[in-house]
Amino acid sequence: MTRHVTDIDDLSTDDLADVLARAEDLKERVARGKPHPELGGASLAMIFEKPSTRTRISFETGMTQLGGHALFLGPNDIQLGHGEPIKDTARVLSRYVDGVMARMFDHGDVTELAEYATVPVVNGLTDDAHPCQTLADLLTIRERFGGFDASVAWVGDGNNVCQSFVKGAAMAGLDLTVATPAGYEPDDATLDRAAELGGAPAVTNDPEAAVADADVVYTDVWVSMGQEDERAEKLAAFDGFQVTTDLLGDRTLMHCLPAHRGEEVTDAVLESDNAAVWDQAENRLHAQKGLLTFLM
Repeated sequence: MTRHVTDIDDLSTDDLADVLARAEDLKERVARGKPHPELGGASLAMIFEKPSTRTRISFETGMTQLGGHALFLGPNDIQLGHGEPIKDTARVLSRYVDGVMARMFDHGDVTELAEYATVPVVNGLTDDAHPCQTLADLLTIRERFGGFDASVAWVGDGNNVCQSFVKGAAMAGLDLTVATPAGYEPDDATLDRAAELGGAPAVTNDPEAAVADADVVYTDVWVSMGQEDERAEKLAAFDGFQVTTDLLGDRTLMHCLPAHRGEEVTDAVLESDNAAVWDQAENRLHAQKGLLTFLM
């Protein structure tokens, strides 16, 4: 049966452990300079409605390291969005390639791709979810703490990255507190699903209370791609939620990048020894390779 990952909870807890173990093994092999062409000859179609640094480079490099090939398909490269239904694109791509990664605005578009594709479909980001980032986050935390016996405080917007991380944290058994301004919390469906998966996070509107017992502070941009018209409103709403040196203390900083320095996080914090953000960015490569070998 074809497996898809449109959000992190398309994986079971055992699947998640398998993917992370694969990622760790592949990362070790890279460090030792050992070739690992597990997907020799395979092709991955990469559909991009949204531009990206980390997503494109990590998937493309990952497929190359695995002995395969990645095809970048931007908005002007295929008929998707120019009159061809998503289900037709899914069917055609399935005849050409061994997997599809899609980075799109509407989450429903990725789930429709998965519904009609006969090869694995991976969500590279939608407005609702970012499971590949969560895999990299969990890999980073496991490396730093030797497992998931750690407490994480999410400080900022309950956005797509947050929502996937909430589910992933529940699956991994992480202790998580989410601090957002009122009205910007993760949606109820996400919190309910996290409860089903192992435990919903504590939710608060007080960032200082959230980080009090935390080992890790995780933040993300307040104004995501496509939300530029909400910028003034959001900057006002998130006053007091910036991760500063005082708020972070001696805790580990995580950020999925790109960062808006001077908004959700200060330059000093990002450049400090507490920042794990560069490890997170690197781990997108290894975690996605683990996922690709699991699915393909």
